[in-house]
Amino acid sequence: MSEIKDKSIELFLDELASKQATPGGGSAAAVMGAQAAALVSMVCNLTIGKPKYAAVEPELRDLLVEAETLRQTLIGMIKADVDVFDKLMACYGLPKNSDQEKAYRSEQIQSVLKEATLVPLACAKACAKAVELSRIAAEKGNLGVISDAGVAVMAAYAGLKSAALNVQINAASLKDRVFAEAQLAELGGLLESAERAAADIYQTVRDKL
Repeated sequence: MSEIKDKSIELFLDELASKQATPGGGSAAAVMGAQAAALVSMVCNLTIGKPKYAAVEPELRDLLVEAETLRQTLIGMIKADVDVFDKLMACYGLPKNSDQEKAYRSEQIQSVLKEATLVPLACAKACAKAVELSRIAAEKGNLGVISDAGVAVMAAYAGLKSAALNVQINAASLKDRVFAEAQLAELGGLLESAERAAADIYQTVRDKL
């Protein structure tokens, strides 16, 4: 069976629309972030080598490397979300006929729920990084593709907000509230700073149109 990342966009969307539980919103969030990183790379590639932008070329070459690394990270997160969800569903399917089985089942669910909180949090962090990379693309990139930097920041922000929902829904089911609140606090910081950044970057692009 081929990995999600190797499937066509159409097949991925068909699976997203189906009755299957996976792929779902977490994978979609990672795709949004990966698209943002890819668009940052596009702006870089269409700026590098242009005499008009020679002064910023070294910075855009560095940005391209960062964006491509981030894109690969986010592509990996598409499958990571499916894997952790399937793992969680397997835990919910464990037998619960005796007190011992119930205790073991609960312990396993709680353990995987922590992982299911951390996976989308990692995606949220990656999307927040994509927001910041899009800032450089918007400020220094080729004006002919500046709108693509705007699409990048919106995709990154949508990915972040979407991943946040998965963090929140899984954290709500955790019994270890110290762990849960720590992850939610980190997420809150990401959301707050990214909201301001996305608005600023989007306006930067609008001003250059």
